[in-house]
Amino acid sequence: MENDVLWNALGSMMYALASMILAFFVLRLLGEKEGGIFGFGYSTLGQQFFILAYFGIRPFHITDMRGEFSFREYLGFRNLSTALSVFIALLFLLYQYLEGNYTAEKSAILFFLCLYKILDGYVDVYESELQRRGKLYKTGQSLFFRTLFAVVLLLITLLLTKNLFLGVILMNLCQLFCFYFFCLSPLKKTVAIGEERRFSFEAGKRLIMESFFLFISVFLDFYVFSSSKYAVDAVMGSSFSGIYNLLFMPSNFIYLLANFIIRPALPRLAALWQEGKTGDFRKEEGSLMKKVLLLSFVLLILAVLLSPLALWILERLLGETFYGKMTAERFSFCLLILGGCFYALANLEYYLLVTKRRQKKIFAGYLIASVLSFLTADYMLESGGFFFGSLQFAGMMLFLFLFFFLSEKTGKG
Repeated sequence: MENDVLWNALGSMMYALASMILAFFVLRLLGEKEGGIFGFGYSTLGQQFFILAYFGIRPFHITDMRGEFSFREYLGFRNLSTALSVFIALLFLLYQYLEGNYTAEKSAILFFLCLYKILDGYVDVYESELQRRGKLYKTGQSLFFRTLFAVVLLLITLLLTKNLFLGVILMNLCQLFCFYFFCLSPLKKTVAIGEERRFSFEAGKRLIMESFFLFISVFLDFYVFSSSKYAVDAVMGSSFSGIYNLLFMPSNFIYLLANFIIRPALPRLAALWQEGKTGDFRKEEGSLMKKVLLLSFVLLILAVLLSPLALWILERLLGETFYGKMTAERFSFCLLILGGCFYALANLEYYLLVTKRRQKKIFAGYLIASVLSFLTADYMLESGGFFFGSLQFAGMMLFLFLFFFLSEKTGKG
């Protein structure tokens, strides 16, 4: 049990840190343009295609202890979702290239970054099965070492060659190598759950029915969360995208820190709700809300007080070409932190709605927020640059929090 907790935490932390480490060093080593291409491809566009390959099916897979579906059925379904992700990524990048929005170099780099993230989504089916078979620590080890080796290999490649295209190709090869040693090989040594039925059309249809609304919700959630980053890349270009992406990174950590508070409490919350202990459920819910609010308040105050110094230091670490570019965006940075705080609160309400099985409310919230994001993101960037883009992000996160909060407090469904 201790091994499970330790390796799961290490894997999650390494995965979260990788984006910030790589975003910083690629900017430092290759400059704003290629740093922007990498940051956008790794943490935004690639992550969107990861979600398509992943298809939101892990929560169902890891709790399928009766063997409703065999591993072969889960794997067959993931083969299809992964192939679909690669196909759509190719179409999207080809369209952008033909329209003149992306150069051939940018399209090629973005494709291999998308492929890296899609492989992440494919490997997840093996990690999910390891967890289902009682080897959660193996899942954590896989995530930790796959991410660590890919980060180290990319940085060494960039130091030696300054060639980002070569670096992302080697990242993909590293992903495949680590997949074999940390997923495929350990899984062969475990005992399968249930009958090992082969994948069929009927199994695929049932899995889609089980996970479709969760997938759509997660897909839209990430789009809303990243809409300002998409807008920066489309409106202002790759050079600005790298800087904005780095300013945006701490918002991800607020969400991660909040989940360390929220997720351990979820089994107890679910048990209290299912047992009809509404009073105790409300007390636990209130306690979690206070903790996440306190965390958010402390982080926001620290951002307001320390951001001038922190951004000044970041500029010095990045080099002379970045002097003044980070400190000029102090207020944008604070707005992004505020948005991250709202997102952490929205995430708490999301889990409460899941506990109460109000998936339709979740879907409605993400759908409305996606439409609003699509209509406002580019306009805000064109009107006021990073500051208005950050304001758009904070506004969308506030909308999600308030929508989920009101949905959780009132009504059913």
